[in-house]
Amino acid sequence: MEDSLKEIEEDIQYLLHALTSIEDDDSDSSLSLLAALGSSHELRFDLLGTLEDLQEAIEFRSKALALTPEDDPELSYLLAAQGVSLTKRFESQETKESEHFDHAIKYGCISILLIPNSHSKNLLDIVNSGSKYRYMLRDHGEPEDLKVAIEYQRHALNLAPDDHEIEAKWLSNIGITYKDLYRRLGGIEDLEKSIECETRALALTPDIDLNLFLRLANVGISHSCRYVRLGNLADLENAKEYYSKALTLARDDHPHYPITLANLGLVHKSLFECQGRLENLDEAIKLQTQALGIIPDGHPNIPLQHYALLNTFLLRNPGPFNYSDYRLAAQALAQAPRARFRHTLRLLNFYLNLRAPEAASVAIGYSKYALALEWLEQARCVVWNQNFALRAPIDELKSTYPDVASKLQDISSRLHAANFQESESQTGASVLDMPHDQISQEHRRLGIEYNKLVTQIRMLPGFSDFLRPTKVQELVRAARHGPIVVLNCHNDQSDALQSSKNPLRNGKVTPEQRERTPTNKTTANCARRGRRLRMGIDHSWYDIVRPILQFLGYMGNIPHITWCPTGILSSLPFHAAGDYNRNREKVFDYVVSSYTPTVTSLLAYNPKSLGSDSGVLAIGQGDTPGHSPLPGTIEELASIKAHTQGKVKYSQFVGDQATIGAVLDAMEQHDWVHLACHAHQNIRDPLWSGFFLHDGTLDLSSINKRLFKNKGLAFLSACQTATGDEEVPDEAVHLASGLLMAGYSSVIATLWSIVDDDAPFVADRVYNELMEGGTLGNGKAGKALHSAVAALRTEVGEREFGRWVPYIHLGL
Repeated sequence: MEDSLKEIEEDIQYLLHALTSIEDDDSDSSLSLLAALGSSHELRFDLLGTLEDLQEAIEFRSKALALTPEDDPELSYLLAAQGVSLTKRFESQETKESEHFDHAIKYGCISILLIPNSHSKNLLDIVNSGSKYRYMLRDHGEPEDLKVAIEYQRHALNLAPDDHEIEAKWLSNIGITYKDLYRRLGGIEDLEKSIECETRALALTPDIDLNLFLRLANVGISHSCRYVRLGNLADLENAKEYYSKALTLARDDHPHYPITLANLGLVHKSLFECQGRLENLDEAIKLQTQALGIIPDGHPNIPLQHYALLNTFLLRNPGPFNYSDYRLAAQALAQAPRARFRHTLRLLNFYLNLRAPEAASVAIGYSKYALALEWLEQARCVVWNQNFALRAPIDELKSTYPDVASKLQDISSRLHAANFQESESQTGASVLDMPHDQISQEHRRLGIEYNKLVTQIRMLPGFSDFLRPTKVQELVRAARHGPIVVLNCHNDQSDALQSSKNPLRNGKVTPEQRERTPTNKTTANCARRGRRLRMGIDHSWYDIVRPILQFLGYMGNIPHITWCPTGILSSLPFHAAGDYNRNREKVFDYVVSSYTPTVTSLLAYNPKSLGSDSGVLAIGQGDTPGHSPLPGTIEELASIKAHTQGKVKYSQFVGDQATIGAVLDAMEQHDWVHLACHAHQNIRDPLWSGFFLHDGTLDLSSINKRLFKNKGLAFLSACQTATGDEEVPDEAVHLASGLLMAGYSSVIATLWSIVDDDAPFVADRVYNELMEGGTLGNGKAGKALHSAVAALRTEVGEREFGRWVPYIHLGL
């Protein structure tokens, strides 16, 4: 590295000297020297990571572009290179600016349109730069951006010369972009097109091409995805063939080798489940074990592989639950720096949640209540937990040891960017163009460095439990404002773990003997709207809520209780449980109900009272472009303004004032936020769920990047802001939990669409009560919503479940 750096610095000095020596009218020489200076500064940035070098690269190349004639064959290449530099700047920024994103994509698209004028020697550079744009679009763009990217890539493919290498690269990039689009939107036609393009790329790839390994692995992934979606055995066989052939082309220290090996193991596991042949199961265990043995230490894929191997072992050795197996899997999760949400959520949920309810039930059977609670906490809301686990201690570490915190964040981000993902390129050149030893050594070095640094941090005063799972002694502190009830359900056993100021207790949930189907089947089938909602409310009362309230002795007063349901229980409205044919047989007669995705999340908040330096921010979008009008927002914001008048600072953005950038900046300046607008729930990729504003979608990803701390109330007066995903009920993948993760301690949200007239009614009564104290302590937001919904029930009638049941409170 020292030799390379010295050479680059000598080149920069030489080029600068040459630039000052040429005549003013020698534009051709100036152009070449400026372009070369841009490339040299970018190379130094790649080595050192100094943003000043990247900015210099962009400025020098901008000057070169200003001197380049429109018909110059080099123009397309320069535009593509500038787009890559802008992409690197965007990705290097802690706060992602949409303007920089747009500029990077614009340069990339223009470079493609100019391909007919380009020298053929520059075409591969332009193709490779397209890979960089695709990564940025996948991680930061909207689905529409991916569709536009596909159009431009197809345009480039049609203009490409008769060169199999270039055609294969474009086809491969298009195929992977289609697969990214499939993962975002779930359209099977996108996956079909991905397979078509990747298969065509393979046909054009010679056996000696270094990209053949990755192209084979990518087609294998696509067939695996289609098998999961359609269940066609032919896709499994095809995936097996592609993975197997790919593995014969690379050494085991290649960065993609372990994940391809593990993927082949999963194919054999699925073949066993389809055909029952033990040789497939034995091969799956062998391949997954081998993959685990060669993944670099500290890599975030390790927990996922532990869970995969654990469940394969359980297929081979069915029988009683094994404590040590589960503890191994839970510890592996705790060791991971962070899971990539969109690629691992469902797999992590399947592998761990499959055993978590059983593990907790067994622990409860042995009266190990603390262990049961700890396991349920680790197994549920995997991604949210990892964000909380990394974010809170990092903030604390920054304030005490900023250099150590900065180093940890740098290593973590580089580990996550490691090449365990399908790709042909990360930085423009093929990964396979780098020596295998260099890549694998770098991964291992980062993993070892990460583990060493975490060990060193744990030796610092006050950081002995840094990034360790939360222990029960800490979890029970979350019940400082009232008891928390964690509900667990496995087979025919249902349990309620009650955490309060008293020692942790368990209450066996024993349904009353009445004419009805078994509890688990009923709850699974009744957590839906319409007629079955009424059944779910009734059964929830007699089977779950009433026994718990009797156990806690809460049948005579109205305290505050926080529900933390797991699994199939997560979709039930416990705040509405009751027998509506009898008096005083409803949960709201006895307790104020709130929810939390995990107990741990309640520990992260210490909201402060509203004061003159902060206040309430209200966003109203009565007429959002492309969406139906919301006339009630005017009245809704007017009532909030009236209640805050003279008490706290109040700001509101309506109509074209409510842009993404303006709202994000205002959220930083206000402790409370009220969003009265349309919302979008992205089940496949929850971080892209968001709120529709005047100029686009304010998504959870953008909100979380602001790293808010100790915020207060987020009132989400939009439809379905607390609707989860039935496929992953324990992940709480909705806007409400996303705001909790973003730093808001209390969230009011809705389970389904609400009536326009009801939103101002509820908001008016909530703020009327909250403004009396201006703080959220002691469950006050939940109590305010409890009173507001009680008034709405009186107004519309108890049996109008669709009107009042959707309103819920989460957090403190």
